[in-house]
Amino acid sequence: MTSHLPPPLFPRRLFHLLWLSIAAAVATMGLKTVAWLVTGSVGLLSDAAESVVNLVAAVVALGALSWATKPADEQHAYGHAKAEYLSAGFEGALILLAAITIAVSATDRLVHPQPLSDIGVGLAVALCASLINLAVGLLLVRAGHEHRSITLEADGRHLLTDVWTSVGVVVGVALVAITGWERLDPIVALAVAANILLTGARLLRSSAGGLMDQALEDAAQDDIEQALAPFRPRGAQFHAIRTRRAGRRAFISMHVLVPGNWTVRQGHDLAEEVEAALRERVPHATVFTHVEPVEDPRSFEDTELDRYSPAPE
Repeated sequence: MTSHLPPPLFPRRLFHLLWLSIAAAVATMGLKTVAWLVTGSVGLLSDAAESVVNLVAAVVALGALSWATKPADEQHAYGHAKAEYLSAGFEGALILLAAITIAVSATDRLVHPQPLSDIGVGLAVALCASLINLAVGLLLVRAGHEHRSITLEADGRHLLTDVWTSVGVVVGVALVAITGWERLDPIVALAVAANILLTGARLLRSSAGGLMDQALEDAAQDDIEQALAPFRPRGAQFHAIRTRRAGRRAFISMHVLVPGNWTVRQGHDLAEEVEAALRERVPHATVFTHVEPVEDPRSFEDTELDRYSPAPE
């Protein structure tokens, strides 16, 4: 038995936020480039380079979210929600590339240090750019959690990471002005590169988990258990429970074991109740159930991945 839901609709607000992210990336890229040109700091150059990545990633995220909203069709019966994971993976790869580019530039400046100029003006401009990223990043992460959009959340977390790296760069460049130690500037840039590298690795891991049909998170698994618990006293058992997520959509499949002397109508009605309870507990869930007689040993043959079924007697 199968329960189909229409693909979840992405509120237009999500698209508006991604356009805001693109505008923020353009603004901060311009501001940080000015800061770099004014000071000559390789640390600020690394910060500007990450803003270029922000812009490309936001454009890719907008395209991925647009693709993910397409309804299911004959060739994509489960919808197109996994396009969000491709976006997150692409953004992670871009971040890794940015980290390598920054590290190369910083290493060269470490070997050949250069004095900085107009540091006060450059830092003021860089801080303005960071405030823009902070505001937009918080909005994106909050909306990503609310609407279960990995694309929006990844873009927001990238912006928030950019804020912290910018703060580190500003502190480093300010210390260069105070101490006169010019090699501190490329050292800060290398630290920024390392931090960006970790962010990219986390995004790639998250993307790979979605593309490899990783099971639902523990909280959702607990919700499934709570949804099934009331049916056990009524003679039902459950096994072969498998879950996965594709963007905002959750998929749950299971075998529902009922007494063999039940009528087809009784088994069908209980399965319908089970599906409704699961959809209520797990938002945006599509549920697949298969009814089997509990007395038949063959009903327990598919239990190797099941955390809910009792051991057969």
